[in-house]
Amino acid sequence: MAAAPGHLPSYDDLLERTGAPPGSSWGLWGDDDVLGCLNLLTPERVVRAAALVRHGRVFPLNLELDLPDPPLFGRPGPVHDVTSLAADGSIHDETLSNWNTQASAQWDGFRHVAHTEHGFYNGVADEEHGMHHWARRGIVGRGVLADVARWRESQGLAVRPGEADVISVDEIASTLDAEGTTVEIGDILLIRTGWLAWYRGLDADARAETATGFASIGLRSGPELPRFLWDLHIAAVAGDNPAVEVFPPGTGVDLDNPSAVMDDPDGFAHRALLPLLGLPLGEMWDLDALAADCAADGVYEFLVTSAPLNLTAGVASPPNALAVK
Repeated sequence: MAAAPGHLPSYDDLLERTGAPPGSSWGLWGDDDVLGCLNLLTPERVVRAAALVRHGRVFPLNLELDLPDPPLFGRPGPVHDVTSLAADGSIHDETLSNWNTQASAQWDGFRHVAHTEHGFYNGVADEEHGMHHWARRGIVGRGVLADVARWRESQGLAVRPGEADVISVDEIASTLDAEGTTVEIGDILLIRTGWLAWYRGLDADARAETATGFASIGLRSGPELPRFLWDLHIAAVAGDNPAVEVFPPGTGVDLDNPSAVMDDPDGFAHRALLPLLGLPLGEMWDLDALAADCAADGVYEFLVTSAPLNLTAGVASPPNALAVK
């Protein structure tokens, strides 16, 4: 049964549901839904977001396609070949091979991660999900930035991007409060951890070392995170770090067996957010220029647009995202 207009259950309500996995949004937008929280990007909210464009400043949020280099998680890097269609070289084509859609800035789609017990989002078969659903709908809405890295610095707190440095939900809330920013239903929440700025400062050897057995700053996993994000009733969340959540996943403490934690929805937030809540995750978004502008004018809300790849049954996609102020 679809959710009643204007009403969304709390996370605690979701935990008490029957006929659906506890802590899931399954069925709220229909039994065949493949959009999840993107359903909150209603026409009325798009119109509201468009009114936030006041100066015409545009901030592309895609990272360069060949960064990180080497790619993380053992993913392959793209090979770009420019070809000629004319003997004199006056007409060019190109090919992109060996390209993993999650090697750079990305949306994680609902085919990316299943729940270990309940399967993929909304109980929809793996092959019925895909980036094409998001692409053919389009993603447009009000964006808000929680610049946690800048907030920590203002408080004299350390930021350790290259370590399993956990960001608590209280820190996100404190950042938003300090910015004077209120999250509204259907917002796209962007969280700047400082990871990308740190990565850009690494030399080639350090980047190669980072790609193998790396750790990164991110949101603390556990039951508090899905509760916090769901109760904000956002349409999506994206960060400038590799996994949105801390990596290795969990609480940021030393882990003897990170792969075992990744099977646990309470330890690996991806399994609670993507397949249970239907909350899209954006990773390695380039937020630094946007964050500097927000800090300069004190305005942390803006229009966000994203056009994912219209790839049938695609697992992920570059966000092709813009923030406009």
